[in-house]
Amino acid sequence: MKITAITAWAQWQPFVDGIYTCSGGRSAAGFDSTLLRVQTDAGLIGWGEYAPLGSFYDPAFVGGAREGLRLLAPLLLGADPQSTGALVRRMDLHLNGHPYAKSALDMACHDIAAQAAGLPLAEALGGRFGETVPLYRSVAQAAPAAMADKARAYVAAGYRRIQIKVGLDVGEDIERMHQVMDVLPAGTVVYADANAAWRPAQAREFLRATRDLAYTFEQPCAGFDENANVRAVCDRPLVLDESIDSLPAFLRAQQARLMDGITIKIARVGGITRTRQLRDLAVECGLGVTIEDTGGAQIDTAAMAHLSLGVPESHRTHTCDFHHWVTVANAQVPLHCAGGQMDAPRLPGLGVTVDPAAFGAPLFDLHAR
Repeated sequence: MKITAITAWAQWQPFVDGIYTCSGGRSAAGFDSTLLRVQTDAGLIGWGEYAPLGSFYDPAFVGGAREGLRLLAPLLLGADPQSTGALVRRMDLHLNGHPYAKSALDMACHDIAAQAAGLPLAEALGGRFGETVPLYRSVAQAAPAAMADKARAYVAAGYRRIQIKVGLDVGEDIERMHQVMDVLPAGTVVYADANAAWRPAQAREFLRATRDLAYTFEQPCAGFDENANVRAVCDRPLVLDESIDSLPAFLRAQQARLMDGITIKIARVGGITRTRQLRDLAVECGLGVTIEDTGGAQIDTAAMAHLSLGVPESHRTHTCDFHHWVTVANAQVPLHCAGGQMDAPRLPGLGVTVDPAAFGAPLFDLHAR
């Protein structure tokens, strides 16, 4: 089988809840998504998606990803999309770093490979554990009372796992935690996520002031040494997200016993190939595993769901239903969400049905000669 054409489109995906604010007051109004179609001489079509959270989250932004795709896509024409490992190596050879530019291509090739095998992506990547994955909902930064109101609404909508965005003024963040947790019903799983915004002293202050609250602490600081400083005094589960951007970063953190769990974002590590690698290694190390991405709608959420259900339930934490975070759609996909849980399609590949006519003129449309 050979790749005969690669086409990319842009899709602006506004947030249902308006402006989304996270640590440091950084904000975005939606995801600027790039959608990718890979066609083959066997008639199979694969889809991929990459969407950054603004220009500030990770060393990645939409312009860089699209330029990377323009460079990489011609190099994959004529290649076998089922050889996903070899294609990852080819992309790495011709573009050093920039994993987010490779993610949608890798996703689309995995979609094709699973279709060719007649398997849903979850099964093609090693199997499905259970039928659903828990969902969390992130409460964006705002005044403490407004965040409490938003959390109450999310619980009413069925979410039983809440991520509270902190990482601004420590005193205000302490108040945010108390006001939000005061309105959450018993049994709600809570994460406090600083998105790598604090110095160790600020994280330690936050820990001291919230000692009476039950929550998981997520990515308090940016660097390895800073998080190690916090880990030494942290009396609750510590999860790393932003700093787990590669296998070497994971191995260093694991060797230092720095974390109890990890959040793997598909685009941050370069696509499904390396997400699966990190996922399975984290399970073998006994860590809690969350698989999600930097943004997107139905296409990307389907990939997140398949990868998440490949985590044994004993190690699986949660994911998010990004297609419900935005006001537009990019595919029809049987993703069923109820009671704070989401399943994954049983159709071959990602299980998405896409109408590219809805996206307008493509960013580029390449065909093999």
